[in-house]
Amino acid sequence: MFSRLRRPNAKGEHVMLSFSILGALQIRTALGPAEISGDLQRTLVQTLLVNEGRSISGESLVEEMWGESVPDNQANALQAHVSRLRRKLKGLEPDRATSRLTIHPSGYRLMIGEGELDAAEFTKTVRLAEVATAGDPAATARMLGEALAMWRGPVFGDFPGGTLCQLACGRYEEHRMRAMELLFDAELRLGHHAAILAELHDAHTDHPLRERFCEQLMIALYRSGRQADALNVYRRMWQHLSDELGIEPSPALRRVENAILSHDPALVGDIPARVVLQPA
Repeated sequence: MFSRLRRPNAKGEHVMLSFSILGALQIRTALGPAEISGDLQRTLVQTLLVNEGRSISGESLVEEMWGESVPDNQANALQAHVSRLRRKLKGLEPDRATSRLTIHPSGYRLMIGEGELDAAEFTKTVRLAEVATAGDPAATARMLGEALAMWRGPVFGDFPGGTLCQLACGRYEEHRMRAMELLFDAELRLGHHAAILAELHDAHTDHPLRERFCEQLMIALYRSGRQADALNVYRRMWQHLSDELGIEPSPALRRVENAILSHDPALVGDIPARVVLQPA
């Protein structure tokens, strides 16, 4: 699990502090979780974390923390919260020589080491899976399964924060959807279509406009001997796209339907049908 402390990172160094945002905000030390009290402090931490080690301006932090209710002396108010957070972090890492939270001409920066932020580790894994070779789908499925297990709920739990944090929530959620697509592709390569039917059905139900989940569900149903169910899924998707967006299914989704109707051998091979069914 990501939250286990004193795990080595890629350089063999031990991680003594970890930040988790794939779920409610958590900061964990070797002695256990650390509490961040107050909505403004929580918003400050979350905003710094989603910048993943990059600087953010004071103006952006003020807007994120207070919105339209900016205090009269916003610079002093922000500095007070920054100082409070610096003291908190120093107390969590008393042996650290320099503060994690630094001030620069461009703004404020929370230094995050390799392996310390679950969202950064998750997106890194998804990018690796994107470029992984197709030769070892079992390894890809295992890697993505472990990455998806980092999620404990919605990003930041029930405290999404301001605009910047909400945009980050959407970005991380998109990476989660892509990880699920890649995981289902790997499982289909392995012939695990029956084992993932329930998960595919849930993914398609929860994200009814995401065509890739629909394609994968149709393929899994067809491989399970349920051609009629696969075609019904397509028809419902076609109707949903028409009613909600006024569009027709994409060429990729229509190719899967045609392949099912013609019993294309590509649908039962170990190569994902989406690859085989691309137009010439």
